[in-house]
Amino acid sequence: MNSAIRRLAVAAIILMLALMANSTYLQAFRSNEINGRNDNNRVRDSQFSVNRGPILIGSTPVAQSKESGDRFKYQRTYPAGQVYAPVTGFYSYLYGRGGIELTMNSELNGSDPSMAFRRIIDVISNRPQQGGSVTLTLNAAAQQAAYTGLAGKTGAVVAIEPKTGRILAMASRPSYDPNQLASHDNEKVASAWKNLNADKDKPLSNRAVQELYPPGSTFKLVTAAAALSSGKFAPDTKVHSPAELPLPQTTVPLVNEDGKNCGGSNNATLTVALRYSCNTAFGTVGMELGPDALREQAAKFGFGARPLTELPSVATSRFPGDPNQPQTAQSAIGQFDVQATPLQMAMVAAGIANKGEVMKPYLVQNVRTPDLKTVSETKPESLHQAVTPQVASQLTAMMVDVVANGTGKPGAISGVQVAGKTGTAQTAKDRPPFAWFTAFAPADDPKVAVAVLIEKADVARDDVAGGKLAAPIAKKVMEAVLGQ
Repeated sequence: MNSAIRRLAVAAIILMLALMANSTYLQAFRSNEINGRNDNNRVRDSQFSVNRGPILIGSTPVAQSKESGDRFKYQRTYPAGQVYAPVTGFYSYLYGRGGIELTMNSELNGSDPSMAFRRIIDVISNRPQQGGSVTLTLNAAAQQAAYTGLAGKTGAVVAIEPKTGRILAMASRPSYDPNQLASHDNEKVASAWKNLNADKDKPLSNRAVQELYPPGSTFKLVTAAAALSSGKFAPDTKVHSPAELPLPQTTVPLVNEDGKNCGGSNNATLTVALRYSCNTAFGTVGMELGPDALREQAAKFGFGARPLTELPSVATSRFPGDPNQPQTAQSAIGQFDVQATPLQMAMVAAGIANKGEVMKPYLVQNVRTPDLKTVSETKPESLHQAVTPQVASQLTAMMVDVVANGTGKPGAISGVQVAGKTGTAQTAKDRPPFAWFTAFAPADDPKVAVAVLIEKADVARDDVAGGKLAAPIAKKVMEAVLGQ
């Protein structure tokens, strides 16, 4: 063999080995990623011919596949339309997937490695590939109550089972009909997609987890938790609480919402300050504790982390990095640069309800093969011990007082002790504030914690308040869970 042929042979062997190595790498490590890409047309055509598994609430499908009789064998349908759309997402030939349809795609189409044995059996028995089912943790009655409560408003609701972290409701309005995007008529799908993206109210956005808002006075629960945990404060500790609190480094004072001092006193107790949601009292507490203590307490409730991995584009709630003293006072009442999702504020209430232990929220209860064999089952997982059980008990008593005697009265349920906190978050001068309410019930044995955010409602500006707009919705959701 002459040298030229020898070099050519060596080069060919090297190229062959490189090709084999790359093929092995793609098959072993990147096949799921490549198959899951929305722009992979070849895989998409193939997957549209698969009998995709259902997404279930209990045994009721909220997403399912039916034989279509057109160029694709199956049509994806969503029987409840807009109610579950923020969670289920959509399954579109033109625009890919969203929500659970995206994150659980391999389980739903049956290509997940956990279903490899089932695929082998299908091949041997010459059966077409069939996807597995995904059962969600949502409570149908609570979800419907949340969705109905948001009618005519822009906002979101999240309800959590405090002891486990199971998400019982996640509603966002305005919503959209995923059937429009799953249609096999591409012209209609393109038109619907264009209209949804042009809508200034962003119906495709899941406000419960994808949008950040100033939490307003619901953040006072975090400030109160930091205060009680510091050992410097107790529920009956008196706090400086005038109508206007002068702030250092600025001529702009911190004021109470009603322009008066706190419950008739310039030195109200921490309990009274929470009852009437006094800004000056919590501004005083925030400056005394300092930003590091507030930030650390917020982190223990989940701020600064992505709390839910089962949905795409979940926003991270945050406490500002290095606020000065007046900014710290504003941060202590949930303003300045404090940003939170409704899910995050539901986690704060759920953590207090669960004796200070914050559980990791989750939406998927289990995944099963088409013949109902369980592939995976989600187990409750602890995130942080945010406060001690003693501090949680003190916070609970203070929140019960808010609903029994203070701003949270509209959230009260007959015969059930409710613990809650209202919030009205200022945004910009040219737009109305956001209304919040977060609560849990029953206070002595919590079954549900809930957070409600109203971004916009067709009411006069003076009627925008957490107690007036958000608390009645939270009440309905809690009643649905409790079977009231």
